[in-house]
Amino acid sequence: MAIILRLDRVMADRKMSLNALAERVGIANVNLSKIKTGKVSAIRFSTLEAICKALDCQPGDILEYRAD
Repeated sequence: MAIILRLDRVMADRKMSLNALAERVGIANVNLSKIKTGKVSAIRFSTLEAICKALDCQPGDILEYRAD
């Protein structure tokens, strides 16, 4: 099972920088960068909610399931 993070794609569609999104969400650039590059094993629902609110998107726009 693989969960693919598509945050970079949604950010590009919205023309939002990592710094701007980190500021809106209220998390450190380093942590947001790890989420963006998929180098995390978990994400809090509150963080996902804040990202979706800032980018005006749904969780399914950011997360993708791909079978092995």
